[in-house]
Amino acid sequence: MNYFENALKTMAKLIEIPSVEAPAKDNMPFGEDVCRALNFTLDVAKDMGFTVKNYDNYVGEVIFGDENAKKEDCLAVLAHLDVVPEGSGWTVPPFALTEKDGRLYGRGVADDKGPAVLALYAMKQLLDEGFTPKKTVKLILGCNEESGWRCIDHYNKVAEMPDQGFSPDAEFPVIYAEKGIYHAKLRFKKDPMIVSLTAGDRPNMVPGKATLTLTEPVAAELLEKHGVTEEGGVITAIGAQAHGSTPEEGKNAVLPLVNLLSDLGADVAALSALFADKAGLTAIADETGKTTFSPNMFWTEGEEIVAIVDIRYAATFTEKDVEEKLATYGVPFAPHSTQKPLYNDKNSFLIKTLCKVYNAHTGENAQPIAIGGGTYARALKLGAGFGPEFGKEPSTVHQANENVKKADFALVYPMYYDAIKLLAAGESDDE
Repeated sequence: MNYFENALKTMAKLIEIPSVEAPAKDNMPFGEDVCRALNFTLDVAKDMGFTVKNYDNYVGEVIFGDENAKKEDCLAVLAHLDVVPEGSGWTVPPFALTEKDGRLYGRGVADDKGPAVLALYAMKQLLDEGFTPKKTVKLILGCNEESGWRCIDHYNKVAEMPDQGFSPDAEFPVIYAEKGIYHAKLRFKKDPMIVSLTAGDRPNMVPGKATLTLTEPVAAELLEKHGVTEEGGVITAIGAQAHGSTPEEGKNAVLPLVNLLSDLGADVAALSALFADKAGLTAIADETGKTTFSPNMFWTEGEEIVAIVDIRYAATFTEKDVEEKLATYGVPFAPHSTQKPLYNDKNSFLIKTLCKVYNAHTGENAQPIAIGGGTYARALKLGAGFGPEFGKEPSTVHQANENVKKADFALVYPMYYDAIKLLAAGESDDE
């Protein structure tokens, strides 16, 4: 069997399922399409010869080894099958795997369906070769990573999370630390000239489109000055989507609308201060990098404008540090969702092994790194992000035309094979 080519075929079928979270229905907590993606993947794994478990359509599990093994005797590979909305600006179908100029395109190809399938086929190859893991391998397939982690919460209620493992949902060489994530909801007084302001699909996506309606028309010269358009009384600004952890790679579509409002004399000083990071959140920094700050969702409620901002704070700081800065804006705010930082020992067996695998396949002498993204590795006592992105070019995760180099995936596959084999061989940081 050509495991890699077969993985691409399975990947293509999985990407065709538009597994964006939708309202719950009929025992499908994240909607029908997310449920379809989970059951499709579990069926593939079952046909491969693995034991599979579906925990109430919240999360699934593919088991390689003793399914009754204690958590300290297991290795977790944590991936997710839900994806963010496609957004706008695609030049290829978002829910199809398109190969073009040596690249693979499709929503979820990098985040995180592609890596999940590569890990599954690496396990299949080990099974076919007669490998007997001393540590039971559990490929845990979440369904709500992009918008809340209720899948992991449910898993912890009905199963036992392994102590150690990795998530194929980050970057290479290996992630020893992840910044804390604080999504805050802020409320601003709406100027009387504003009817509505709307932007954003998810708290962790820089908005690529924003719309504004006003009580009075706007002169064409002013629209042109700010690079926005008007049709039927709706003013539209177009930016560029990006992942919330790397807002500098996108262009926030709300900013030109705020600047336009300022020119019109509207009272948007607090919103302007938000975009200028007047609170100084990005000054919070340590060895894991500086804090990032991105206002990603906006809507109107009565006489207020509500915003959700994505804050990725340096890993040795706390939520209290973030809240002290937010308080300086002088507007009501509350946490929308939070995740504490991940910070591991670079010299642990897990981190050293994953780094060794990466260096062996690339010929590099790379060292563990920290990121602003948040992965399921945080759900483990000792967890690490491990690929699939190499960080040598801008990421397209959460953007239009999400893609990876096919040659990169061809290298990622044997790295996941070796990582699972070495980590399941029985050693651990406790031995």
